[in-house]
Amino acid sequence: MWHKLFLIVFITFVTLVHPPAFAGSEQATVQSDFSFEEAATFAKHVEKYAAQEGARIFILARLGSPQEQLPEGIHFTHVGLAVYSSIQTQEGVTLKGYAIHNLYQDPKDLSRSRLVRDYPLDFFLGAVQLKAGIIIPSPALQQKLLSVLDQGIDQSLHNPRYSIIANPYSSTYQNCTEHLLDLIFAALYATDSPVQIKANQRAYFKAQPIEISPFKRLLAPVFSSDIQMNDQGKLIQVATFSTIGTFLKQYGLIQKMTILEPGNTSLN
Repeated sequence: MWHKLFLIVFITFVTLVHPPAFAGSEQATVQSDFSFEEAATFAKHVEKYAAQEGARIFILARLGSPQEQLPEGIHFTHVGLAVYSSIQTQEGVTLKGYAIHNLYQDPKDLSRSRLVRDYPLDFFLGAVQLKAGIIIPSPALQQKLLSVLDQGIDQSLHNPRYSIIANPYSSTYQNCTEHLLDLIFAALYATDSPVQIKANQRAYFKAQPIEISPFKRLLAPVFSSDIQMNDQGKLIQVATFSTIGTFLKQYGLIQKMTILEPGNTSLN
């Protein structure tokens, strides 16, 4: 009897509860409908666009889950910081291009994360659709973000305890978007103090609310090690590409916010 009841609950969970896994930051593990060559062409297009805009550093987002599976208000599932850098090829040749600073889930333990640097092609091989979210910060903020990376503050603010649904106002867990938000606030307020950063985020940043039924909320951590809820209050809130863009716009910290797709550019 209990075995049958468990199976019923499990099947219900898989069909109804799994969709909250919308912000996973796994590294290039999805099945895509585009070819390697198409991904390479699109990655070059993104780099060319950013370079033409004079971006020394910009926020880059990709879609790692089908859009129809994502909660309302979620348009991208992974973000990283793209930094114009000197890149050494395997042949020993030094080229100029963008290196992406990411927080990725540990493939051996999805409840943990690690910081990984890769490149635009690698980044989009982890997407289900060739669609890029791009936020180019103001020149002053770009300079401050570069300073944060130079000082290694991205490392010191990394919390390896990962949750897909991490509360950006809490330091209990962290996902890629919260880590990026922490770096932005570290740059803006010239601090590497998590306590100060979270206080400032609560004062100035508006997170994205997510609706999850009590049933899903109760069972999600049981079946997925990368979904934790105990840092959330009654209202589940997350940081997203869009909410970060809204914050930067509100305070005049943005140069351009763009969605790129093959053959199409949408400006917001």
